[in-house]
Amino acid sequence: MDRFYLRWQVLLGLLLVSISALLYTLHYIIFRDSHHIFIFMLGKLAFLPIEVLFVTLIIHQLLNEREKRIRLEKLNMVIGAFFSEIGTKLVRYFSNFDPSLDDIRRELIVTGEWSDEKFNKVSDNLKSYEYKLNVEESTLEDLRVFLNERKDFLLRLLENPSLLEHESFTQLLQAVFHLEEELIIRESLKHLPESDYEHLSGDMQRVYVMLVHQWLDYMRYLKDNYPYIFSLAMRTNPFDKNATPIVS
Repeated sequence: MDRFYLRWQVLLGLLLVSISALLYTLHYIIFRDSHHIFIFMLGKLAFLPIEVLFVTLIIHQLLNEREKRIRLEKLNMVIGAFFSEIGTKLVRYFSNFDPSLDDIRRELIVTGEWSDEKFNKVSDNLKSYEYKLNVEESTLEDLRVFLNERKDFLLRLLENPSLLEHESFTQLLQAVFHLEEELIIRESLKHLPESDYEHLSGDMQRVYVMLVHQWLDYMRYLKDNYPYIFSLAMRTNPFDKNATPIVS
């Protein structure tokens, strides 16, 4: 395919040069004025570096920026699908077992009045928050069923090439997928050694930490770009005890 593309470029270049030479020859045959031809040819050649500069640096940069925005848009569509299908439910699930959640719950009630400074401040505060989960044995089976039912969805997300643009979200998906594997590979989640429960709790805590940060970043993106989706996200905020999708 690459050889065909290169051959096509070479043939096109030769064709264009041949057409230019033919037109100059025709011009000379008609007007018999080589001096005029070389004057204009030199003038155009003198302007050529500026034209190359304009095309390569300015237009190319604009095209790159446009392509980057398109890739970012596709990536955030993938992130939105993740939170709609899995992410928000997982945040709500894990936060129910966070004994210290009340210390930060109020900070995570995102509103339409939040500025970038507010998002940055909350994000910085979350970095110093000590995430802990007091997981009960009886709840692990529900989590295993929930993740196993969405395994195909997770695999499709991992295969999406757009994720190459977002390392932290890719790491989150890998952490969720690993947690699903840890839960599904055990025949039973009951009467496990305490050390194994601590191991599973660590896997869950890893997902929980990444989820909270990604959720906050996603809320910021929705606020800046999609107010109507942001409205629903606020009304279904997993950290808000009074959250309801009903508009009152």
